Amino acid sequence: MNPTIHQQERVDVLAKKGTCIEFFSAYQDMDVDRMLGLCAPNGTVSFVPLGADYAGKLHEIGKAVWSALMDAFPDLDNTVKSQQYDEAADAVTCQVVIFGKQEKEFAGLAPKGNGFDSEHIFIFRFNPDGKITDLKIDWDHENFVRQLTK
Repeated sequence: MNPTIHQQERVDVLAKKGTCIEFFSAYQDMDVDRMLGLCAPNGTVSFVPLGADYAGKLHEIGKAVWSALMDAFPDLDNTVKSQQYDEAADAVTCQVVIFGKQEKEFAGLAPKGNGFDSEHIFIFRFNPDGKITDLKIDWDHENFVRQLTK
């Protein structure tokens, strides 16, 4: 293999991983505009446990869900536990713990003063310009609801 090509692939992977970390940094700062600035204008998102109604454009569905979360959980935070690059899928998978205390209604769940601590899997795909083009997010939604409604 040409060392220059190998070096370029490594830089691309590191850049993709860096974009993921920047995404979670913006998430920690509750800066949805900065999160979306890392995404392609026609990028897609899927909040897997919530079904087809929560799949669509990052700049529409993603913005709405993240804005609602940040409003309902004013101390929302995250910790990135791991990142893996899948060469075959050309995707970065991040294992992330998201946590916060609910203070306002969210997705039909009235606030009871409870918090949640939930492991999420984020799978990022990118375009050649390094922008996020597809994001799949999965978590144990039943456990999330149980923590908030107990």
